[in-house]
Amino acid sequence: MGVNVDFVHLHVHSQYSLLEGAITLEALCGRVRELGMKACALTDAGNMFGALEFYEKAKAAGIKPVFGAEVYYLTGGGIETRDVKRKDHFLANLILLVQNKTGYQNLCRLLSIAHLEGFYYKPRLDKEILKKHSEGLIALSGTMHGEIHRRLSKNEVEQAKEAVAYLRETFPDRFYLELQDHGLALEKKVQDMVLPFAKEHGVPLVASNDCKYLKKEDHVAHLALQCIQSGRTLQEEEERAEFLSEQRYLKSPKEIEQSFSFISEAIENTVKISEQCDFAFNDKNYYFPKYAPPEGEDLDAYLRRRSYEGFEARWKEIEPRVKGDPEKAKQAYLERLKVELDIIVPMGFSGYFLIVSDFITYAKDQKIPVGPGRGSAAGSLVAYCLKITDIDPIPYDLLFERFLNPERISMPDMDIDFCMNRRDEVIKYVRGKYGHVSQIITFGKMKAKAVLRDVGRVLDMPYGDVDKIAKLVPNTLNITLEEALKQEPRLQEMEKSDAQVKRLMQIARSLEGLTRHASMHAAGVVIADRPLTEFCPLYKGPDNEVITQFDMKGVEKIGLVKFDFLGLKTLTVLEVAVKIVKRTRGIDLKLNEIPLDDPKVYQSLCAGDGLGIFQLESSGMRDLLVRLKPNCFEDIVALVALYRPGPLGSGMVDDFINRKHGKTEIT
Repeated sequence: MGVNVDFVHLHVHSQYSLLEGAITLEALCGRVRELGMKACALTDAGNMFGALEFYEKAKAAGIKPVFGAEVYYLTGGGIETRDVKRKDHFLANLILLVQNKTGYQNLCRLLSIAHLEGFYYKPRLDKEILKKHSEGLIALSGTMHGEIHRRLSKNEVEQAKEAVAYLRETFPDRFYLELQDHGLALEKKVQDMVLPFAKEHGVPLVASNDCKYLKKEDHVAHLALQCIQSGRTLQEEEERAEFLSEQRYLKSPKEIEQSFSFISEAIENTVKISEQCDFAFNDKNYYFPKYAPPEGEDLDAYLRRRSYEGFEARWKEIEPRVKGDPEKAKQAYLERLKVELDIIVPMGFSGYFLIVSDFITYAKDQKIPVGPGRGSAAGSLVAYCLKITDIDPIPYDLLFERFLNPERISMPDMDIDFCMNRRDEVIKYVRGKYGHVSQIITFGKMKAKAVLRDVGRVLDMPYGDVDKIAKLVPNTLNITLEEALKQEPRLQEMEKSDAQVKRLMQIARSLEGLTRHASMHAAGVVIADRPLTEFCPLYKGPDNEVITQFDMKGVEKIGLVKFDFLGLKTLTVLEVAVKIVKRTRGIDLKLNEIPLDDPKVYQSLCAGDGLGIFQLESSGMRDLLVRLKPNCFEDIVALVALYRPGPLGSGMVDDFINRKHGKTEIT
């Protein structure tokens, strides 16, 4: 007689298992709901890249999100061990699921240690580290690649007993032996050994399904994905039959029930485990790094004092430019300064402004070129007074509310440009002073042309043929294969007439949009008031950089404060130019003092001479310069604002140019 219980998938590899899982999180949540399941667990391989996104998508779909990770630990030796060829030493898999906040922080620590200290081909842990950070985590044995199953498959029963004793001691009342059924002979053999072994040692059993794709028909696409990772062809992969199964899809509760009807406890325990997992990403706080004001001075009062002192210094530069009554103008500036401070201070952003001012001051003291400011931060008079920006927002009517708005509370966002060659010096200073600093991860996706080339290689198609097909995909930003087929009749014709091209397109469409690799965001840096592993797991970058495992949006959602340190080539070019002028002409050029009304500059721009000038060097922008013929700084401001897809496509740019030259009446 069958059992009539729910089932929770506890072992799902999503796209964030990087070329191992072929499941997007949106599709996963949709399929779980479609199958009538109330919960699902995401356990990506060696990371929690997708945990936060999965949590949000599952909640939105009305599914209980459970998450954790598949981790790897050395059965003998510490994480410094490199030789694991001894019979009793190997790398074993273990599934860890987060129960609560303590468990989440412990898993963050474990994954961070595995990547930053234990990485050797894979992120690795050892038994001592695992034991130290085990509280709040439920452990599943890891099946065929787990220590117990592997030892039983080799008849190493005594060592299997020792492994059970260690795992039960490490995870008291939180350790389960997994049973899986993917139709493999080796699984059946080990299962027959696991059942009496579990009974003898009183270890609870749990049914799990190693999901790597959503539906049975996605099997070949998933094999292709593995080939992209391994460098093999699809034919070579299909010849490796030991662990090859067409059943690593998201099975329905009914299918699981049929596989494990002989042991209902194993199915029921999936629900029991999910009920014990109750962690929520619901913290609405921001965790600002701590800025220490002078002894005896309050942080908010210190920001106000620094801002007013900075204004007095800036007034010496502003006053000569003032038209009309200087006292009246000064009063207007002071009123604006007060308004801004009365918004910044109650929002709790005093420390943020002081920290940005601190590292920009450091950069300038070290003669590291810093940009004058850009984006909405240029609308802040406080930023100008603290020398965060060198742009006076008042003459240009720049709005502070674009930067910070008390009616729509969000983090201030400052893009800070540094000389490309010396940006790392500033990050090093920040790390030394504030301690808890990390750069931010970003994920590369498999896009239309690239996925065609990858799948073409996997199918062992001639490179020239695949290249010809890929080149038919229009050069449109973020175009999909579906859109390419609609726009390019030749692609449609090739797909219809050639069976191999049809197979290529079919597999490529299945893999398109999956995450291919993780890398480091070009600018984002987070600075926190405590160890970052209390918030998220960390990852090692290509040059040993410390990187968050959550992306830019993710770190902000969990309350971490992001700063953008951009390495800008233009600043490096300007620094070199200033040095050349000094060496060849003996002139000490101050970039901030160069006048904005030099007629020779506008003559040069009107001729389309914009090469090497930030935001004016593209061919399209140089064409606009010739057509508009700017004769004042405000014209350049307008051009930069207009050179965007919306205005360019709407005819607004032509209207602006015609009005500028009197060809169209200004209304």
